[in-house]
Amino acid sequence: MNDVAEEAGWATAKTLAEALPYIQIYDRETVVIKYGGHAMGQEQVAKLFAADAVLLKLLGVHPVVVHGGGPQISRMLDKAGVKSTFVDGLRVTDEATMEVAEMVLSGAINKEIANWITLAGAEADVRGVGLSGKDARMITAEKVTRTRKDPGSNLEQVVDLGFVGEPTKIDPHIIQALLTSETDYIPVIAPIGVSVEGQTFNINADTVAGALAGALKAKRMLMLTDIAGVLDANGELIRQMSLAEARELIATGVASGGMIPKLENAIHAVESGVEAVVILDGRRPHAMLVELFSEHGAGTLISK
Repeated sequence: MNDVAEEAGWATAKTLAEALPYIQIYDRETVVIKYGGHAMGQEQVAKLFAADAVLLKLLGVHPVVVHGGGPQISRMLDKAGVKSTFVDGLRVTDEATMEVAEMVLSGAINKEIANWITLAGAEADVRGVGLSGKDARMITAEKVTRTRKDPGSNLEQVVDLGFVGEPTKIDPHIIQALLTSETDYIPVIAPIGVSVEGQTFNINADTVAGALAGALKAKRMLMLTDIAGVLDANGELIRQMSLAEARELIATGVASGGMIPKLENAIHAVESGVEAVVILDGRRPHAMLVELFSEHGAGTLISK
């Protein structure tokens, strides 16, 4: 048993030594993490995610977490007897849905993730801070406008998504203040924005992550999802792609449903100054660490 334990110790030391070049690459760099999917509802996986976020902070990285909550919102809407419809992966949000969405996103989910991070970082005093885009004018939003072709007439039709918004202005000052504080804070952001007039909007979490990553000039944006990454027409994982190749996947219909806004936001984030975006499987333990600190990487990397 002692020999086995000793070998495990040497293997751990070797892994740490091999990670050194990558740790230096991300030292004092901002990494925006979009945390979502069904893995958020699994307590043990959520605790592992929180521990990995703390580890990133202690290794000199500045993680900023943006979370979704689609499955949790859907469950709460079902309990309330409110029916949901979707258009191109975006939830149509009426007044009743908006009320539930804000309660779930800014309340239960946001504070739970922040708390898991605080608990995981208790020994080193790393603290999760839960915020929404309504705090400190972080996310100013306006109503989303979407069109799609009518199957019968082939004419473009305007689709009313209700209280679904998109960011028009990002003010990252409160996030920057937290990242540069002497205390090790990890901001956790709920994807809720507010218009100039004061109207609350539900925003796609991928869109918020992309907008914040661009405003913060993040080194990386990691989009944790329920799949291994972006798949080609044969269902095989694409390890790396350019912006042009990402646009082609959308144009040809290979990317569909919820993958369309993911790719669109990845493209926008890179064009806004983010070095690269990675779409990867958040259900796999330590996926972020594999992506950032190993030569193998995880998921699909999108860059110029």
